[in-house]
Amino acid sequence: MLLRVLRVTILAGLICGASLASVIYNETINGDLSNSGPNPTVVTVALGSNSVFGTTGNPGTGIDRDYFTLTVPDGLMLSSITVLPGTFSGGGLSFIGIEAGPRITLPTNTQSAVGLLGWWHYSPADIGHDILALAGIPASGSSGFTGPLGPGSYSFWIQDFNAGSFAYGFDLQIDPVPEPATGCAALLGSAVLLMRRRVRR
Repeated sequence: MLLRVLRVTILAGLICGASLASVIYNETINGDLSNSGPNPTVVTVALGSNSVFGTTGNPGTGIDRDYFTLTVPDGLMLSSITVLPGTFSGGGLSFIGIEAGPRITLPTNTQSAVGLLGWWHYSPADIGHDILALAGIPASGSSGFTGPLGPGSYSFWIQDFNAGSFAYGFDLQIDPVPEPATGCAALLGSAVLLMRRRVRR
């Protein structure tokens, strides 16, 4: 009986706690991300960790802007954006913006963030930190948002305005939308109750 309870507990932990890491786009392998906001590169996300690696900046041949779009499936949410090791910045002007929908509609010379859900000036100091909540603070006209981003399409604009070429990496964590007292919580709760009954005998 105890062995059966332990198996249920381990299975619940594997099902509910699984977080598969995946690189969904790497410019050194997949080629340059789109330089056009109205026509961003389409990437596909899945449950767990979804990493994007690229370079941006002004290497002397023109400004390299990176745009991509993704769709968060029903029942899931974008719960964090973590800046990954290897991210560099040419100064205080490394920028990531988020807009709802399948494209970035702002012009490249915009003087405001009207139309964006949010944005953030990232730097190596952000490495290992989740910047989603920081990007959600309304600023310069962005609408702002609170908490995870639910199912739907979102587009990203990444740009370093400084001279040179600067690498970046972002991990987009996709998690299930919590369901009260169901799913994983119920499975783990059942395992705990079975274990308590076993101990009392």
